[in-house]
Amino acid sequence: MKKLTIADAAEYFKVSKEAIHNRIRRGSLDCIVENGVKYVTVSSEKTNSVTNNVSDNRYTLYIESENERLREKVDVLEKETTRLRDQRELMLINERINVEQIYKERDAQLRNILNVVATKFLSHVSEDLVMQEAMGETVEADAINADIVPDIEVGEEWITLKSFLKLKRYGDNIKKNIKRRFKAAAEEGDERFIVRNEKVYLSPSLHDYSNLLAGR
Repeated sequence: MKKLTIADAAEYFKVSKEAIHNRIRRGSLDCIVENGVKYVTVSSEKTNSVTNNVSDNRYTLYIESENERLREKVDVLEKETTRLRDQRELMLINERINVEQIYKERDAQLRNILNVVATKFLSHVSEDLVMQEAMGETVEADAINADIVPDIEVGEEWITLKSFLKLKRYGDNIKKNIKRRFKAAAEEGDERFIVRNEKVYLSPSLHDYSNLLAGR
């Protein structure tokens, strides 16, 4: 059996003096008084029990500390998960908006094509030029509008020589020769041509110009 002062007992059991007094009051530690001094008496069995209690307390504190640390880590992970989920939802919303915008632009482009085809697709205008204008590409006004002769006597079948040559995929030198031959024929009174305001008009839908195109 050991006899310890309150201070020695606190040091021995690694607790505070107040804890020793509380255990004495509860009867978990034996106490004697000698010459006015209070001593704690402990047997080996008591020592082991108290030591085990101290160890248990320390283990409990460690477990509680670990639990708190894990809870904090879980909170951080939950916040990160929420942030990533919100970010993903925002990306999906933006992507949907972009897709919707693309389809709107395509729908508008298709409507433009249909409008151009409905209003400007004349017999003498190539389909490629109409599609270019509908797609918003730069096309010279003569190519689509074709300088239709304002004189109603001429009729809508007639287009200018300039417009006719623009629609042909010939080289510049070939176009110059064709233009020269066509003008010469018009000035000679060829009935396949009409001259108005110094402009030469022809009608591919009414007449055949293959001989002039071939240089015959």
